[in-house]
Amino acid sequence: MTVRLCLPWPDKRLRTAAAEVSEITDDIRAIWQDMVDTMDAMPGVGLAAPQIGVMLQLAVVDASDRRDRRILMANPSVLDASDEMNTHDEASPNLPGVSAKVKRPKTVVVRYMNEAGIITRRDFDGLEATSVQHQIDHLQGRMYFDNLGRVKRDMLLRKARKS
Repeated sequence: MTVRLCLPWPDKRLRTAAAEVSEITDDIRAIWQDMVDTMDAMPGVGLAAPQIGVMLQLAVVDASDRRDRRILMANPSVLDASDEMNTHDEASPNLPGVSAKVKRPKTVVVRYMNEAGIITRRDFDGLEATSVQHQIDHLQGRMYFDNLGRVKRDMLLRKARKS
């Protein structure tokens, strides 16, 4: 079990788009395992590789109550999103001590490469959909607070600096 340290905000890697993964190798599987261990130690419902300084399009999500539905994704992208929105409290280990309510599509259809290297298409709903979108933001160099209005974002960042 390897729990990795999360980069502290405002590390510039958190604002950098991650590189695509061309194939699933043992090295990629080892990174995913470290990511799962790190996610479980937080505890969180997802983690993107750039959060631990690995600049590859890798994400893990597990929003299940029993932590038994891990989804390992490479190169995830949203193909379709519902018009219906959900609001969830979102946070990040990269900016501890603060969180914000973020509105995102309630359901999304995502295309990604799975742990077997197969391109998969899957529907996500509720908290799982929120987490997948949150991780995809990280892979594109975005943070959850980028989805807030300027005033709320500035307040959140000021509060984080005081923590």
